[in-house]
Amino acid sequence: MSLSGKTLFITGASRGIGRAIALRAARDGANIAIVAKSGVPNPKLPGTIHSVAAEVEAAGGRALPIRCDIREEEQVTAAVAATVDAFGGLDILVNNASAIWLRGALDTPMKRYDLMQQVNSRGTFLCTQACLPHLLQAPNPHVLTLSPPPSLDPKWWGPHVAYTYAKMGMSLLTIGLAAEFGAQGVAINCLWPRTVIATDAIRMIPGIDVAGCRTPEIMADAAHAVLTRPAAGFYGRFLIDDEVLGEAGVTDLSGYAVDPSQSLHPDLFLD
Repeated sequence: MSLSGKTLFITGASRGIGRAIALRAARDGANIAIVAKSGVPNPKLPGTIHSVAAEVEAAGGRALPIRCDIREEEQVTAAVAATVDAFGGLDILVNNASAIWLRGALDTPMKRYDLMQQVNSRGTFLCTQACLPHLLQAPNPHVLTLSPPPSLDPKWWGPHVAYTYAKMGMSLLTIGLAAEFGAQGVAINCLWPRTVIATDAIRMIPGIDVAGCRTPEIMADAAHAVLTRPAAGFYGRFLIDDEVLGEAGVTDLSGYAVDPSQSLHPDLFLD
């Protein structure tokens, strides 16, 4: 149950859940490609690929910070090549990068619509496509995409159809990729949180009280439990963080709450 010596390619790893997954893997002694656009500090959103790289090294891992826009094919291809060159292979892809815009159709500029399509579904496909030739050579390869169980329930589509379409696209791609490559030994699955996670991006959305959220560490621990499982025969699953931890024997989740005295906000796309 360790990621020691494994090489992870994590998108959107400069902050939030991606950063938490990187730090959890680093404690095992993993090699981590920290892939994100955040090469310089942003006054609104803390964290860069370089600051996370320093944290990974301090936690016991090996870090490769890579500034990469996953909308750009050439940049993704170069980032994967740099990772393989630095660490000698690739074991795990975590499709964490995502863009969000929780508005209705009339309040969604096409620039925002295009961004979500390009980062969420297209970025997931592009990164997976670029990593798969190397994953197919790995002894226990995993692709873990942070997206929800597919749903056609109108209550998830009406309020923010553009975001829902982009996010469900990641999940539908997982179904297809798992069907194509699962039998070849690649574990291709999705992971989604039961509750809203207190990331810096969520803090910027008006109306969300982070006191009712859980910390990114619950997703990091759940991802660790998934990524240390044998890959053979384990694919096409839509996993929920608290269920994964329950299967791993973790029943007290109070330590993940931002404020244990508050009721938790259920995340989108889960009943």
